[in-house]
Amino acid sequence: MDQANKDYEGLENKRLRLWYGLLVLAIVIFILQLFNDQVIRYNHFKTAALNDQLEQYKIPATRGLIEAKEGNSIVPIVLNQKLYTLFADPPLIKNVNKTASKIASIIGGSVSNYENLMKTKNTQYVVLAYKISSSQNSKILSLKMPGIGSQGQDYREYPNGSLAAQVLGFVNTQGVGEYGLEQAMNKQLAGTPGELKAITDANGVPLAANKGNIDIPPVNGDNVVTTLNLGMQTQMEQILARDYKSTKSQELSAIIMDPYNGHVLAMANYPTYNPANYQNVTNPSIFQNAAVDYPIEPGSTMKTLTTATALNVGAITPYESFYDPAHWVIDGFNITDIKQDVGAREQNIASILALSLNTGATWMLMQMSHPGGTTITGKGITTWHDYMVNHFRLGQPTGIEQGYEASGYVPPANLNDPSINLRYANTAFGQGVSMTAIQQLSAYDSIIDGGTYYKPTLVSELIKPNGQVINNPPKVEERNVVSPKIAHEEEPLLENVVKAYLHGGFSFMNFPSNYIVGGKTGTAQVARPTGGYYKNIFNGTYIGFVGGNQPEYTIVVYNIKPAVPGYAGSYGSQPVFADLVHMLINEGYVTPKN
Repeated sequence: MDQANKDYEGLENKRLRLWYGLLVLAIVIFILQLFNDQVIRYNHFKTAALNDQLEQYKIPATRGLIEAKEGNSIVPIVLNQKLYTLFADPPLIKNVNKTASKIASIIGGSVSNYENLMKTKNTQYVVLAYKISSSQNSKILSLKMPGIGSQGQDYREYPNGSLAAQVLGFVNTQGVGEYGLEQAMNKQLAGTPGELKAITDANGVPLAANKGNIDIPPVNGDNVVTTLNLGMQTQMEQILARDYKSTKSQELSAIIMDPYNGHVLAMANYPTYNPANYQNVTNPSIFQNAAVDYPIEPGSTMKTLTTATALNVGAITPYESFYDPAHWVIDGFNITDIKQDVGAREQNIASILALSLNTGATWMLMQMSHPGGTTITGKGITTWHDYMVNHFRLGQPTGIEQGYEASGYVPPANLNDPSINLRYANTAFGQGVSMTAIQQLSAYDSIIDGGTYYKPTLVSELIKPNGQVINNPPKVEERNVVSPKIAHEEEPLLENVVKAYLHGGFSFMNFPSNYIVGGKTGTAQVARPTGGYYKNIFNGTYIGFVGGNQPEYTIVVYNIKPAVPGYAGSYGSQPVFADLVHMLINEGYVTPKN
């Protein structure tokens, strides 16, 4: 028995020593782990703990201003206003109803709506409200509500209301430019956002004042200085608003350009809108700048380009006469003039433009085919196609700094098309071909300025955040569009058109004798979506110039479906052109003859 007790006691002692050893080992491991965590890996765990408090946010860059010329000064036409986006981190909100009620009491809105947003699952960021004021933002942040934060953002402010709205465009709630300059120049205007590390307290409230918040500073956007003349722009819009009503049009667009550098000095459409309230617009089509994104068949204003082409290739001379039979049969179809009372008679280049003879434009295409001939051939078609596409750059965007610019349409010179002769006869007087107002005016300018096609532009210069000025010099797209002498040959022909209308009873075409004014009307049938043309629906166009010793400004007017008693070009667009010319002369923009 004694031996058995001794054996039992020995076994117990072994067990005690084993447990004691295990306990000591556990204590040693704990101490070593504690030493590792608090000494050896101190920086690792400090960073991990800090990262639990970090949430990554973008710091929006300050968007660049948009400016315009007013006299000798440059003034902003688009500014920034600092407003705030209120957001929530749903998992950190302790009392949803209480938090929602406090927010609603400061900024208004529905408590239940805020509650629903704060209950959003699987997210740590949900927007509660946009565009809250600085005072509202301060009141909310002073409450230090868990999970509620805000971020400042610049919103656009328009000191001139709707002025140049479609040219400017707007900036959406995500800070992205849409339409107009805001879209086309979004990269330059927006700048580069920075990165904010929002260190939060235990309740999840961002410690915005902490110096460690900014990780990467933002780079602000460039200021865009436009080519727009604020005085011209303002008065153009007043004229369009008035003439839109008097001509009962569906839409009215106009552009004033400097033909010697491609600068757009005024560009407007009516109806328009206020970009500060773009969210209230019910018809998004009003956002579009119709002067650059709405191509139409121009009608007889196209004859200015047809004449220049025929003159330049030597197919006709400025004073040439021909017998006009009053109709041509092309591919089995009759081509006649709008003015049916003209009749068959001797005509010349001046009367083709003054009387707007479709038969005359067709005859010029025949001369491109074979001088002295009365048929259209492949030579005339390919020559005219080459000038439309490669000289006048129709059928392709101009590259002007606007969102959604349209290309227009020039029919291909497919000589295997059995109706190609008729198609191209139609293009000679502006049907079956489409172009925007900016395309037509840029092509026209390449004749008026002596043969150089300048890329049309709305941007004069960029001003970097550091004050560096980057000029936007005139860009030549094509040289020798026509020879310089063509301008001197065609300008008197277009002046003669203006005088013909004045003598015909259009008293508003009376301009002071120390200025030169030339131009051409256009009336085009509107194409049916299913093919063919409406018989009694027309668009009106006008293209022309005004100057003293030489043309100084060029102008184009597009009047969409005006409800006027006469021709859409003569009675719908010509009065708008005349009003714009009188404005330029009366306000001293045009230098009179020496």
